[in-house]
Amino acid sequence: MAKYTLLKTEGRAKRATFETVHGTVQTPLFMNVGTVGVIKGAVSTEDLKEVGCQVELSNTYHLHVRTGDQTIKELGGLHKFMVWDRPILTDSGGFQVYSLADIRKIKEEGVTFRSHIDGHKIFMGPEESMTIQSNLGSTIAMAFDECPPALAERSYVQNSVERTTRWLQRCKDKMAMLNQLPDTVNPHQLLFGINQGAVYDDIRIEHAKRISEMDLDGYAVGGLAVGETHEQMYHVLDQVVPYLPKEKPTYLMGVGTPQNIIEAVDRGIDFFDCVYPSRNGRHGHVYTNQGKRNLFNKRYEKDMRPIEEGCGCPACRTYSRAYIHHLLKAKEMLGMRLCVLHNLYFYNHLMEQIRESLDQDRFADFKREKLDELMTVSREKEELAKK
Repeated sequence: MAKYTLLKTEGRAKRATFETVHGTVQTPLFMNVGTVGVIKGAVSTEDLKEVGCQVELSNTYHLHVRTGDQTIKELGGLHKFMVWDRPILTDSGGFQVYSLADIRKIKEEGVTFRSHIDGHKIFMGPEESMTIQSNLGSTIAMAFDECPPALAERSYVQNSVERTTRWLQRCKDKMAMLNQLPDTVNPHQLLFGINQGAVYDDIRIEHAKRISEMDLDGYAVGGLAVGETHEQMYHVLDQVVPYLPKEKPTYLMGVGTPQNIIEAVDRGIDFFDCVYPSRNGRHGHVYTNQGKRNLFNKRYEKDMRPIEEGCGCPACRTYSRAYIHHLLKAKEMLGMRLCVLHNLYFYNHLMEQIRESLDQDRFADFKREKLDELMTVSREKEELAKK
């Protein structure tokens, strides 16, 4: 049960709705990253709704090694477990093939890991990944793939992508079987395939063509923001997105900054996720339209203004920079929580602004104005740093 409705386009930018068994979402959208079923920073599911989160993202590998997917299934699935009634996307564990490169071994059957928690051996292939995600009962499951380093040698990338294509067919077959089981948590679970190919245009394009023929529920561009420049990333999107189905959602995995998101929307991307807002917030770094602020800085010690004047987030509606600075310096969890809530609101509100500009046929103007604003802030900071 999925229906992607393209409402309008502006250039390659898409404005759409995506109907799922767990509700309809508006795209383009930013998925808030809750690796183990929670956003780090003491953020509740009620908080997520308040800051405008439409889709929560959790990690297959981490939930498998901590608490366990079988236990979560017995408790009714991830939605019931974390008390979240909107869509959830689970990544496949494939990124851990990249991030745990020193403790894994890749074969045709799948990947052998050493758990980063206690070192015990774990095997995960397409079938295992699909089974874990089925146990979790997420709305959208990601296909199991290998994410080769962006600047890896061509021969390695070619072999890796061919194997990822074979794995994708195994994922599709396994999910079709799992969705038919009488005790499955979510019989309407969707499958997104992942385009890989590092920075090699021809490999990327050929892979996009092959996976598009498989008629999946959605398509992701993976293997970016892993070592290449922003210009290389935009070039890959320029080359690849035209070969992915326009009538299906497109997802740029693990990206990124506000500038990255605006540029990628312009290239036809619907879905985004990134740890930046929560990770930076936990360290006192907050996003504003005047640039990032480090609330640990002494300059905020007596500043009674909100993080950003005019912001409607839970932190800015009530608390001052001075108080949050005090909380951070005192190592009180509330300081971290307020910064995370602000950042998540900032990202979700940015997506609202993008959708509104597309609705009004003025995305090109919005993009130019917003990037100019962000660029001006960056230049001013650089000048101040030189003085």
